[in-house]
Amino acid sequence: MNSTKKYALAVAILSSSMGQAYASDAEGEYHGYFRAGVGSNSSKGSQACFGLEGVGKYRLGNECDTYGEFLYKKEVAKSANGASFVGNVMADFSSPSSDIGDNKLGLAQMFVEAKNIDFLKGGTAWIGKRFYNRPDIHILDFKWLQGDGVGGGISDLPLGPGKFSYGLFRNDIDKSNAATRHNFTYEGLAVNPNGSLKFDLTLIKKDAAVVGAHNGWSLSVVHIQDKVLGGDNKLGVQYGVGPGIKIGGTGDIMQGSEVKRTRVFDNITWQVTPEWSGSAVALVQRDKSSAGTQTWTSFGVRPVYALTDNIKLQLELGHDRIKPAAGGDVQQLTKLTFAPTLAAGKAFWSRPELRAFVTYAKWNRAAQLAASAGTTLSSTGVFGGSTNGTSIGLQVETWF
Repeated sequence: MNSTKKYALAVAILSSSMGQAYASDAEGEYHGYFRAGVGSNSSKGSQACFGLEGVGKYRLGNECDTYGEFLYKKEVAKSANGASFVGNVMADFSSPSSDIGDNKLGLAQMFVEAKNIDFLKGGTAWIGKRFYNRPDIHILDFKWLQGDGVGGGISDLPLGPGKFSYGLFRNDIDKSNAATRHNFTYEGLAVNPNGSLKFDLTLIKKDAAVVGAHNGWSLSVVHIQDKVLGGDNKLGVQYGVGPGIKIGGTGDIMQGSEVKRTRVFDNITWQVTPEWSGSAVALVQRDKSSAGTQTWTSFGVRPVYALTDNIKLQLELGHDRIKPAAGGDVQQLTKLTFAPTLAAGKAFWSRPELRAFVTYAKWNRAAQLAASAGTTLSSTGVFGGSTNGTSIGLQVETWF
């Protein structure tokens, strides 16, 4: 059975529940996201995208892939006492280029939630495969937590002044990397007007049968300040050890306690007037291992001005630096994008956006030497021995 048929079958299973006792009469909800585009570069080839090896990249006018997520959710049963059971199925696809004709759909999520259960006091129980606790820095296309996986748990259980969530996950896709993960979250702890703290603790326990494997853990503390310049600000400090350096998820369990990651970031999004909006980020990530210490530093800003209800002008400037663990010259990349945009509204988060863009990037020799053969920054990439390049194109981004 191909993946498209698998998705159709999964949706059909959800939909068939409409005929059972106590099932909801609602048609269900359909949500999703996709981005797609096309472009060219100054060397007369297809669109080029710019990023240092192994770290996030500033995304405006700098996404060469095509990606989509399509979620269908429906209340599949409702008990006489009001308890509600909601099914969620999400198909997704990803292509490294602009052509998606031959791409297969996968099942990114498939889980059931139990809501309005008396003893949960407003919390939600769930079991299945799902995206879990994955907030991101949008302009950098970087998730500072990511706990996706297969498991079960309880979310948003009222506890004291905040809410508690727990997730239990198993990594069984690769038996040589099998482990059990416990995710604990406490959020909504008010510490100042419009400000709260979010705590995330991840504990990873290796399977005893996996020879040479290690346990790991991570801790994340983030201050979330709402109503800042019409938007919000997130200031985070994170630390991970061994397979916990993924922070929120299960990394390579062959990494021992000598492998450590420390990350500090500040991400602000603003809407100071209906016309002026934007976002900015500053981030430092330090990875320590027996090979030495690598430091990634990133600074970026995307100011947006709305000329009318449906026309925006966007500018994005991002700079990344990597100080290699083995020593040597610091790798550097600076990327600048200008993007006239047709949008559904003036606000920063208004989508869809239909963009035309021009992107210019410049990198140094150290970044060129560190790049994988054939990639944009390498001497065997589209720009050859040059350490700068330009890309132009069109892109649509939307969620619904």
